Amino acid sequence: MLLLLYIGVASAQRMGVWAVAFYNLENLFDTVDDPDNPGDDEFLPNGPYHWTEDKYEQKLSNMARVISGLAREHCPVGPALIGISEIENERVVADLVARPELAQMGLKYVHYSSPDRRGIDVALLYNPRLFKLVSSHPYPFVMPDQPKFRSRDQLLVSGIMAGEPVSIIVNHWPSRYGGDKSKPSRAAAAAICKHIADSVCAADPRNKVIIVGDLNDDPSDESCAEVLGAARRIKDVKPGGYFNATWPLFDKGIGSLCYQDSWCLYDQQIISANFLNDKSGQTLRFWKTEVYNRDFLTNPSGKRKGYPLRSFDGTVWQNGYSDHFPTITYFIKQLK
Repeated sequence: MLLLLYIGVASAQRMGVWAVAFYNLENLFDTVDDPDNPGDDEFLPNGPYHWTEDKYEQKLSNMARVISGLAREHCPVGPALIGISEIENERVVADLVARPELAQMGLKYVHYSSPDRRGIDVALLYNPRLFKLVSSHPYPFVMPDQPKFRSRDQLLVSGIMAGEPVSIIVNHWPSRYGGDKSKPSRAAAAAICKHIADSVCAADPRNKVIIVGDLNDDPSDESCAEVLGAARRIKDVKPGGYFNATWPLFDKGIGSLCYQDSWCLYDQQIISANFLNDKSGQTLRFWKTEVYNRDFLTNPSGKRKGYPLRSFDGTVWQNGYSDHFPTITYFIKQLK
C-alpha cells in the first residue's frame, strides 16, 4: 500500500493504493519426473527442452524478478494479491516465493492440485500484511457433455483487504487448441466462474470480487462478454454485474501476448460492480488497470521483436521470462 495525494471534488484526500496482479508463468515445471503427471515429461533433463536444474533455478530467478517489481510505482511493498498460472505443483510455488528476489516480501500462497491433462495448476500469492486470508476453495472444471475433459480448477480465495471483504477467483481457462471446436470449453469455464462470483456476492453483498486469469479469450469474445457478462464500459455495468477492466486496454490495441503479429489480451482483470459504486472514497474502489509490458520483458529483435520475451524459442533456451505479460489492477481508498 502507498499513500498518494488524490484531488477530490471538494478537497485533497490521502488515499491508499492496493494492487492485484496476474501472471502466466509459462511452464514452470520442476525437474523431477512425476509418474502421475505425463504432462511433465517434456520438462525433464532427457526431454525435448533438456530441462535441467540450472535452467529451473534461472527460470525461478527470472519469474521472481518480474513479480518483485510489479506495481512498485504505486505500491512500495508490491501487490496484495498475485494470481499465477502454468505451475506444475506446490513445490515450484514454494521454491518461487523463497527466491531471494521475493523473500523480503514475505509472500504466502494458496495452491491446490488440479486434474489438468497438461499437469499444470493455478495458485495465489498474497502479502499477509495487506490481505488476511479467511478461506479458499478449488472449483473443478466440468463440461456436462464431455465428462472426461480435464482442465484447471478455478481457485476462490476470500479474505480481508483494506479492512473489507474481498474475494479473488484465479483462472486458466481451456486452450484454443482445436480452433472453433474449443469455444464451448471456455464458455463452460465462464459459466463456472460466473456461478462462483454470483454466489460470493449473494452470500454477502459487501464482498467485492476480482476475477483474474489467462482466459484464452479476449474481452470481446463470447465467453467473457456474454456468458460471464463482463461489461466493456463502467457505465454499462448493472447492479450485481461485472466490469472488464482490461477491455479499454484491448480497445487501444494493448495486449498481454502476441500471436502471428496480432495482440491478444487473454490475461484479464474483471471486477464486481460494488468496486464502482462509491465515489466518496470511503470504501475500496477501482482506480486503473495496466499491462505490465516493461522493456526488459520484451523481445528486442528478430521475427518476434516486440513480443513477450519467453523462456524458449521453440526448444532453444533463451533465458527469457514468459510468453505473457502480467496485468495489474489498482484500487484506492481514503485513509482516516
